[in-house]
Amino acid sequence: MHDIEPWHGWRDEYQAERDPKSPFYRRTYSEFTFSNRIYNYVIHPQWDEFGSETLYCKILYCDYGKHFCVIELIGEWNDAIGNDIMFLKRDIVDPLMKNGISKFILIVENVLNYHGDDDSYFEEWYIDVRDEKGWVALVQMQDHVAQEFKKYRLDYYVHWKGQLQLMSWRDKKPEYLVQEVAHIIKKEIKYIENGRS
Repeated sequence: MHDIEPWHGWRDEYQAERDPKSPFYRRTYSEFTFSNRIYNYVIHPQWDEFGSETLYCKILYCDYGKHFCVIELIGEWNDAIGNDIMFLKRDIVDPLMKNGISKFILIVENVLNYHGDDDSYFEEWYIDVRDEKGWVALVQMQDHVAQEFKKYRLDYYVHWKGQLQLMSWRDKKPEYLVQEVAHIIKKEIKYIENGRS
């Protein structure tokens, strides 16, 4: 796992450690010291810790004027034991929301497992972004992780199905990625609403 780096293709446009509004402002990184671990496996030092013992992140891009950010995750998402959603919501999402972010794209292709528990933080996040006409989208979720999200009925609060599963995102600029995700979500919501009427 040590050779899986966060996506670096947008670093010319955005770096969280240089953004005064970022939770990781002024953080420094080593290219040689591997100190963070997921269980017994060291991970690349460019990943950021945020309270979880098994889940790490990287804020790849933020646009405060357009109210969106892209965050990449790696590891095991464990809400049952570690309450990872609480750390993610309190330490990453809430500070970003205070600065106007209401559209969250989480890249989850490197999330290896999900262990669910209470959905209250997902519900809180959903209510917070809904009030600002925002949303939460999980892109490139592995099938077995999606089954766990479905088991805990988290599709009411976050979007991950359909084209979000198949989306290639690295070849897009961040603003085009958010436009495409927003279009997919709009179609999904319209489909659901038509099904209810």
